[in-house]
Amino acid sequence: MPLWDYGSLSRSKNFRGFFQYKMRELQMREFQLGYGVHTVRSHGASLARAHMHDWLILLLLVVIEFILYLTPPFYRYVGKDMMTDLKYPLLDNTVPVWTVPIYAVLLPVVIFLLVYFRRRDIYDLHHAILGLLFSILVTAVITDAIKNAVGRPRPDFFWRCFPDGKDVYDQLGNVICNGEESVIREGHKSFPSGHTSWSFAGLGFLSLYLSGKLQAFDREGHVAKLCIVFLPLLAASLVAISRVDDYWHHWQDVFAGGLLEASFAGLVVATFCYLQFFPPPYHPQGWGPYAYFRELEESGAYSQAAATVNPLNAEPLESHVESKEDDNDGFLGLHLARDSAMPLEDVESGRR
Repeated sequence: MPLWDYGSLSRSKNFRGFFQYKMRELQMREFQLGYGVHTVRSHGASLARAHMHDWLILLLLVVIEFILYLTPPFYRYVGKDMMTDLKYPLLDNTVPVWTVPIYAVLLPVVIFLLVYFRRRDIYDLHHAILGLLFSILVTAVITDAIKNAVGRPRPDFFWRCFPDGKDVYDQLGNVICNGEESVIREGHKSFPSGHTSWSFAGLGFLSLYLSGKLQAFDREGHVAKLCIVFLPLLAASLVAISRVDDYWHHWQDVFAGGLLEASFAGLVVATFCYLQFFPPPYHPQGWGPYAYFRELEESGAYSQAAATVNPLNAEPLESHVESKEDDNDGFLGLHLARDSAMPLEDVESGRR
């Protein structure tokens, strides 16, 4: 047989092995989705009991946030020479305060519900909502605590302090405001931007959720998935820009509000909260929560799946549920780098 025939035969076998592997992987995925039907009625009560302490912590965060909201901020010294940067017009919000919970909380929850109606997985719905609320409330507490401690005046502070345009100062050169107390108090909450931090906490979590569900990092090169993933982040960025355009924040306040999500070792609060319940979006299991795969493993679904999808005495498909040791091999799932270093021949021959 000519040499080129041997090469053609080898390539044909490799392609056939890779095709069989992809088919088994697809069948396993379909089996998991069909087997893993966990509804509110069947698993809701037990899931709520298992995470009762998490909901109590959320309630505590709500109480802390309410207290911080009622606590007056630090009234920082404001002299006459500072008024040059604080005399911008007092405008209405382009993005009203009441809309922030709608797009940062309710919109992601609606998307979570749509996914639940499609997949019937209460673990995914519960953990997505719980992670989102943690992301929002942790960010809100940090933001308002810093706001009250810093007490930086807003760019429109002059008109909040002196509605009639006549500025008055005491013997130390500090302002003597004659405006409404609530308006003046709000004028000392410029740093950091609450709109910005809330937007990135909620929409950033949604972006991570969508990237996992769409498998945006499946190495198939579908840029359309990334466009969908970036949409929530674009919306959050536009909200941040509107805060500067409305003269409610200095540009440094908005910049710090966005970085507040990334102040912990370069990671956002939303990412921390997301990874408490879901694998990283680039993980092979990134489309579902940890609890979903743990439930399948404990119920013996994978043993049944192996018998279902491997009827031709092919090599057993490696379990998609990673052991706890594998999960701890690296930060944020960096142990995947070890798996990605496997020989290409193993992939082509269907051994992985």
